[in-house]
Amino acid sequence: MRKNISSGAPWEETVGYSRAVRIGNWVAVSGTTAVENGVVAGHGSPYLQSIIVLNKIKTALEEAGASLEDVIRTRIYVTDMAHWPEVGRAHGEFFSKIKPAATMVAVSALIDPDLLVEIEADAVIPS
Repeated sequence: MRKNISSGAPWEETVGYSRAVRIGNWVAVSGTTAVENGVVAGHGSPYLQSIIVLNKIKTALEEAGASLEDVIRTRIYVTDMAHWPEVGRAHGEFFSKIKPAATMVAVSALIDPDLLVEIEADAVIPS
C-alpha cells in the first residue's frame, strides 16, 4: 500500500511529487529546503536553514508513521562546501545517536539562490 504525504506546497501538483512517500515499512522524504509559506527562512544561515529542514523532515516522517530513529540514510546538498561544519552540526544534533548513512555534496545551485542547503532522508520502520 502506498501513502503519499503532502506538505501543502502549491508546486507539488505542478511538479508532480510528494513531501514523502511510504510503501510498506519504507519511507522516502523528498529533498527538503527551508522554504516556509513561500519564503526562504533562516536567510544567510546554513545552520538555521538545516534546523528548519530537519524539523520539516521530522514532521513528514511522523505523518508517515515513522520517526527520526527510523532514518537509515540522509543526503545533504550544500551550495558552498565551506558551510559543511554548520550543516554537519545541525545534522548531528538530530542524528548523533542514530547515525544514519549520510552523504554531503556541493551543488552549483538550489531552486532559490537564498537556499543554502537541501536534505532528503530514507527511513525503514521496524516490523
